[in-house]
Amino acid sequence: MMRQLPVRLSPVDDELLSSWIGRHASFYAVPPLVMLRHCRPEASSLRAADLHLSSDQEIRLANMLATDPTVVHRMTFANVAQSLRPLIATRPTHYCTNCSPGGAEPAPILRNQLLGWRITCPVCGNQLRDGGERELPSPFQQYRFAALRGQNLLDDETERGIRTWTSATEIARLLLMRRIPIPIPREHDLWRFRVLGAIIPDLNHVIAEQQENLPTPAKPILPLHLRPALLAGVAIVERAGPEMLRMLRGHMMGDNRVRFTDAAENMIARARRSRASSQMQLI
Repeated sequence: MMRQLPVRLSPVDDELLSSWIGRHASFYAVPPLVMLRHCRPEASSLRAADLHLSSDQEIRLANMLATDPTVVHRMTFANVAQSLRPLIATRPTHYCTNCSPGGAEPAPILRNQLLGWRITCPVCGNQLRDGGERELPSPFQQYRFAALRGQNLLDDETERGIRTWTSATEIARLLLMRRIPIPIPREHDLWRFRVLGAIIPDLNHVIAEQQENLPTPAKPILPLHLRPALLAGVAIVERAGPEMLRMLRGHMMGDNRVRFTDAAENMIARARRSRASSQMQLI
């Protein structure tokens, strides 16, 4: 059994594993990766430890830090499917003024600070604040109810593996695809138009005014003040069902229309197979 550290720091509620290891490293005046490799010699990075630990690795780390392996597991994103991890940020994108620990140095990083789909704190429900230097109020407050439902859909899928008729994450990716609107506008900055703008028309104006460059479907984490638009779009499409995906196809043209159609039809086909399988099990 690995020797326990002589001094162990208690984790704060919802602390990220790499943050906890980093605080121990600071206490012992060693680099964080050295601290991690004291337990896992093969470790490549703290990020990798946050994303996945085997059962044996969890046990070894728990032994060193005198805690239960289930505590270590809850500090990671091991329960998040590989395909959903683009929604996990590499650094904190927001914080809760009520739940973020203060006064400690280095400051603990909470697991939920990396959840790139959240607009409210999962612990207390407070509105999250932007973790960057520039904090902007959201121009999409009128969509708040739908945005909260979209947040719940993504939370259920990403954290608990629960889906409705399709994947909320896949809807989010489709909505971030570029589109050339019909009719083609006179202005030349076509980069700002996304499928989402066909559902949330305010988005086009906000993007043009703020000169924002929205992320791609491969990394669908929006700045905090823009997230309500995407979350609301996810909720609207999910509630409307497959026919809305087909309707959105009419807002596109060219290669993007082909890619969107292929992805949407694959989602619809999987939903049908899943529904048919569920019905067969009831017979």
